[in-house]
Amino acid sequence: MKKIKVLVFIVSLILFTSCVSRKKMVYFQESEQVGGSDNSKGNVANFEPVIQNDDMLFIQVSDLEADAVTHFNLQSSQSVTDAAGINAGSNNTYAAQKQTYLVDNIGNIDFPVLGSISVGNLSVTKVKELLREKLTVYLKNPIVNVRIVNFKVSVLGEVNKPGTVSIVSQRVTLPEALAMSGDLTIYARRDNVLLIRDVQGVKTYNRIDLTNSNIVDSPFYYLDQNDVIYVEPRKVKLNSTAISSNITTVISIVSFLITTTLILTK
Repeated sequence: MKKIKVLVFIVSLILFTSCVSRKKMVYFQESEQVGGSDNSKGNVANFEPVIQNDDMLFIQVSDLEADAVTHFNLQSSQSVTDAAGINAGSNNTYAAQKQTYLVDNIGNIDFPVLGSISVGNLSVTKVKELLREKLTVYLKNPIVNVRIVNFKVSVLGEVNKPGTVSIVSQRVTLPEALAMSGDLTIYARRDNVLLIRDVQGVKTYNRIDLTNSNIVDSPFYYLDQNDVIYVEPRKVKLNSTAISSNITTVISIVSFLITTTLILTK
């Protein structure tokens, strides 16, 4: 009887435990920080997301002559912070709805006086420059404020809080988005994270290794609007899931075999 119990314990231990190496679990391995050197590339450090179809843009025009900008704002005298809906209150939410512009399915917005303007695949900075250039025909020194108010990414798979993550700022990194989702679970594959990105209407599928410190130089380190991140489970999770789904059957078989063995050995 004692030998049978030991055998069952050993089998269970083999089935439900596994040894995981440091290489598979630790982020940003072999990072170089001696002397505080900065290894980031300029094009990554200056990353700015591009505007996509269905984005909601907050746009506010101001000028030294306040009366001159009346016709270029859907809702005037509202601060950027309030109109973006960051502060609480129904009035601010209403102002955000009045002040925002929807990017249509061909990348255009309808702007007062100026008419239809193509902003799709442009950065916020480029849109500011474009609007400022068009407004100089009507205003002496126009100041244009633009921001994306519905910036979000989706995080799925082996994270503690999967779902859609809303971003208040104008850009977010992959590690930040994962942190907002409660970080990866112990069953997550850190060396093969999938990032699905829309590039000018075409879906691209990109694999990212979070254990490699060179990720900070990757074009996927900063996220675009509507990026989808999928964290794949490790093999041990898939195996344990398969075992768990049949655990009742396994226990019944083991119990039957133990009972039969006890009867035969009496």
